[in-house]
Amino acid sequence: MHVVVPELEQLAAQAEVCRDCRLCEERTTVVFGTGDPRADVMIVGEGPGREEDLQGIPFVGRSGKLLDQLLGEIGLERRDVYIANVVKCRPPGNRDPRPDEIDACKHYLREQIQIIDPTVVVTLGNFSTKLLLREQRGITKLRGVAYAWWKRVLVPTFHPAAALRGGQRVLEQMRDDMELIRQVVAGEVDPYAGSEEAGSEEAAEPEPVEHVPVEAEQASLF
Repeated sequence: MHVVVPELEQLAAQAEVCRDCRLCEERTTVVFGTGDPRADVMIVGEGPGREEDLQGIPFVGRSGKLLDQLLGEIGLERRDVYIANVVKCRPPGNRDPRPDEIDACKHYLREQIQIIDPTVVVTLGNFSTKLLLREQRGITKLRGVAYAWWKRVLVPTFHPAAALRGGQRVLEQMRDDMELIRQVVAGEVDPYAGSEEAGSEEAAEPEPVEHVPVEAEQASLF
């Protein structure tokens, strides 16, 4: 059953006509996001590739097939999660998104997270992980941990493309991270128990999220 969330539909309509950065000049389609708008798990990648740009759906190529496989191993299907990217338009030649492009587009992702309100946010690769965790360390050092993050849980893992390039070792690490996601959703792991919350620039003394107004929290997510 397709669930319609008006706020998300309105945001998608805004993204469809967005011209806030140079990526709009060569796009075929705005790749806004897909899946259950009330999902417990939201997956955030980097940006659309060629097939995504043509079809308007994130993760439809080889990386998407691997992602579907890994989700299936923990009992989830694509329709059970919500999948989006940091930038909604394909960078030319599949190059990395540039800082100004990420800055121009990140408010769409911020609002998607607020509207969907997932229990777990899964970041795939360096760009989404560094943006949401406000970290400069790479994914290799950040993965394998469930972070308390703005009343939610953030689990970083490799981008599926890295597993396709990196072989069995990277794939097994992704499987470990997927199992961690399953444990968080099942309530078997609670990163809030005795840990500080990520998402605050002053991590040593974070302001209690319960007292942050919604508008202020939206601006502070990343």
